[in-house]
Amino acid sequence: MHLGLDEPVRECQYNPICTRNSSSMETSGHKKKRTPRRKWQIFPGRNRFYCNGRVMMARQTGVFYLTLVLIMVTSGLFFAFDCPFLASNLTPAIPVIGGVLFVFVLGMLFRASFSDPGVLPRATPDEAADLERQIDAANGPSGPGYRPPPRTREVVVNGQTVKLKYCFTCKIFRPPRASHCSLCDNCVERFDHHCPWVGNCVGKRNYRFFYLFILSLSFLTIFIFAFVITHVILRSNRTGFLSALKDSPASVLEVLVCFFSVWSIMGLSGFHTYLISSNQTTNEDIKGSWSTKRAKDNYNPYSYGNILTNCCAALCGPLPPSLIDRRGLIQSDTPQPVSHSNGSSMYNSTQLHTHMAATTPLLHSDPVMMGGEGPTLPGKSSLGGPCASLAPSQPSLPSSMPGLGCAGDMLTLRDPDTHCHHHHFVSPEETPSPGPMPLTLPCPAHMTHGGHMNPAQLYDPASQDSLHEDSVRGLVKLSSV
Repeated sequence: MHLGLDEPVRECQYNPICTRNSSSMETSGHKKKRTPRRKWQIFPGRNRFYCNGRVMMARQTGVFYLTLVLIMVTSGLFFAFDCPFLASNLTPAIPVIGGVLFVFVLGMLFRASFSDPGVLPRATPDEAADLERQIDAANGPSGPGYRPPPRTREVVVNGQTVKLKYCFTCKIFRPPRASHCSLCDNCVERFDHHCPWVGNCVGKRNYRFFYLFILSLSFLTIFIFAFVITHVILRSNRTGFLSALKDSPASVLEVLVCFFSVWSIMGLSGFHTYLISSNQTTNEDIKGSWSTKRAKDNYNPYSYGNILTNCCAALCGPLPPSLIDRRGLIQSDTPQPVSHSNGSSMYNSTQLHTHMAATTPLLHSDPVMMGGEGPTLPGKSSLGGPCASLAPSQPSLPSSMPGLGCAGDMLTLRDPDTHCHHHHFVSPEETPSPGPMPLTLPCPAHMTHGGHMNPAQLYDPASQDSLHEDSVRGLVKLSSV
């Protein structure tokens, strides 16, 4: 239906439109978009993270809690039942020394259990693809029945040839002394072993804390065992053996726990003292990597040849930084929309200007590109004026259209009946209805800084609801004509 210029326009009423729902959804979308995600949340290994990624442990932590309970219960019974008698009859230094050892043991245990053992980051898809191309180029062309050789590389460390094995899980060639832990599913630098008692792998970054933990625990166990026996002997001399056990029943439990655990703890401490003095790892010692049984000229290329130097290198050397950056923020290369239940999406700031096409109250039957080298409206001159400074990808309003004027900071849509009578509309729906108040839009010419469009000003979230409401009101009004 085509409306003539002289045809009277019927009266119509505006239907109220509630935009509170969309506003709240947009606000929640902004909040959801701003919530940062950290790398530990998408970490591919089988680890557990606590305290926003500050604490890193293995997934199997049941034995760790058993270790913690045994240490705390045994020490607690010693401080509660034995230390008062020993402090009053021997010396007050006994509970002080026991307290220092207890705090040091817990500190080293937590440090070894909660820290990154030296996990190596996995290769990105591009790095893995590039490595695959290098391997294929080195192996030559492959035909039917071709079996590729083992994926290894050789490097020379202090005159000793060391093989680097390819990890099919992490897609990397593991550096020397590194190994893949099957429980944590990570490649660990200078991998020693996976210790269930501390609930973590033992590697380059936490080996010294693990060694100090078992060494101090050996001293604490011997200390408690020796002074519990002393307590029982002193009480037996006064009241008899059975009376001494009745007066301090917890001493029996402490003696049993310390007696059965001190041998394994001391043996483990002695074994790791040997490894530190020779600068080896448990993994290398079990495999016999530097044993002369493999070859007569086989030797450990990492040993400094001096026991003291090896111990200083393992215990006093600089602590390397973590390579996985587990608390770092995830940087997305491409902006991702946050979908809502009504199908709308909120985008990043680089895509905000695309929504202006939906908020402009100009209606056309066919899509029309405004600005740049796009097609112009039929019968209209090329875009110009102050509103033509937009880029081709940015929506704009043609300043040459009759009924549109740029005054001040607002773009006013005037009544065509009072200013122009020879206007030909693109479609019948484009015909604006007369109203007492002109429809105003922000003029992009006054929102530029130095000739460039500011997207944040062009797309103001606070004014989107009003523009959307005016657009829909215009649709309702035109549909009733």
